[in-house]
Amino acid sequence: MGEPTYEELKQQCRLLKAQLTSFKETKELLVASERQLTRMFNNLPGMAYRCSLDEKLHPTLIFVSQGCVDLFGVAPGFFTDQRNNVMETLAHPDDLAGMRKEQDGAIWGHRPYKMHYRVQLDDDTVKWIWDQGECVYDENDVPVYLDGIMIDISAHKLREYELIQENQRLQNTEETHHHFGRIIGKSQKMQAVVKLISMAAKSDANVIILGETGTGKDLVAQTIHELSELGGPYVPVNCGAIPANLMESEFFGHKKGAFSGATSDRKGYLTQADGGTLFLDEVGEIDLSLQVKLLRALESKRFQPVGSCESQSSNFRLVAATNRDLSEMVREGRMRSDFYFRLHVLPLHVPPLRERKEDLPLLVTEFMSRYLGKPANASSIPAKVRTAFEAHDWPGNVRELQNVLERYLTFGEVVLSDFGIQAETGGCIKELLGLANEYASLEECMDTVERHIILKALEHNHWKKGLTAKALSMNMRTMQRKLKKHGL
Repeated sequence: MGEPTYEELKQQCRLLKAQLTSFKETKELLVASERQLTRMFNNLPGMAYRCSLDEKLHPTLIFVSQGCVDLFGVAPGFFTDQRNNVMETLAHPDDLAGMRKEQDGAIWGHRPYKMHYRVQLDDDTVKWIWDQGECVYDENDVPVYLDGIMIDISAHKLREYELIQENQRLQNTEETHHHFGRIIGKSQKMQAVVKLISMAAKSDANVIILGETGTGKDLVAQTIHELSELGGPYVPVNCGAIPANLMESEFFGHKKGAFSGATSDRKGYLTQADGGTLFLDEVGEIDLSLQVKLLRALESKRFQPVGSCESQSSNFRLVAATNRDLSEMVREGRMRSDFYFRLHVLPLHVPPLRERKEDLPLLVTEFMSRYLGKPANASSIPAKVRTAFEAHDWPGNVRELQNVLERYLTFGEVVLSDFGIQAETGGCIKELLGLANEYASLEECMDTVERHIILKALEHNHWKKGLTAKALSMNMRTMQRKLKKHGL
């Protein structure tokens, strides 16, 4: 080809000049667009950023908006001049692994990333950051940039924490509402009992607690005492366990030599309860002759010990309990009417368990927690067992429930035949294995079961070690060793 002519060169110059003009105009448009984007980013709430990515996907901040001043208290150059991953140096160590996992997963998964984490500033201020962005890829699908925005969510996290605390407070309030001291119940009847207990605790009037065996009358009596302003002792007396010929001595005390076997002076229950509460359980078992003397002591707060000519005084508050119909006993002549009316000042009826079935889950949870020594939940019991519990009339009331539940937790469904539940093959073993999962080792589980069996046997045999050893087919040496092992 020959040399270009003058006209051709002139035409090429015109084309180059047009291209240069177009390039300048394009550059000016890009600069204007970049400025516009920067202004927009600088006015966003939070900090907009761009990170470059190396071959190992390590991000380096190359642009940050002015929002970094409000967010971190530093100028943009703090991030862009260091040419490293500044955010990882600021991030809380406990949150760093989660940050990396979310970001890398988003890059390889071609999806946006969303994460929140803590940053710790130079003045030890801790902030919660919401970080949201997306990866930019080149024409070969290689990750090159991360574009995103960071927002301060510390106030939101504080509110979230406050809501968690408030929820916990409400849960505790709900639990407290269902737990009145050691009395448990959310049913309407038990809430009525709780109100009467509060009223009784503020009064000095005599209280008679009525209810079937096992309803917790003794617990009600003790709660009344604990809530009262009495500073003296709580003296419980099982009237049904005292022989008739010893009742007067047990209540009023005796002097040395008052009768055969009275080798020293002895204080009676009335003296022991001075300044506190005298709780007479099974008060219907007191015979007529003692009722007369007790009535006199209740009215005058004075009495004479057996064998003494001098009267003594005792200022006590009387709470009595019975599962009998005292008015019927009065009609039959087995209780004096004046003694009955002295007792029957403030009656308080504890409902049987069959009349407050809605309290079953609460009671089961409480007894399971006591037995296992850690928080438990009634829902962990199989549905068929819970259904059987709900269908049962519980003639022994709360005491029966507690005993049945302890036997069930120890031996499994094999002990529930009275509830119409047939034990599955290996039921006891499976229950023990299930219990074992609650402990660090099978040995620990078996120690718990062994301790429980020995404890129940001791209670059944009135803590007589010889009878307990015989019942468990142990010699006394083995019995003593196990008692020491289990702290019994």
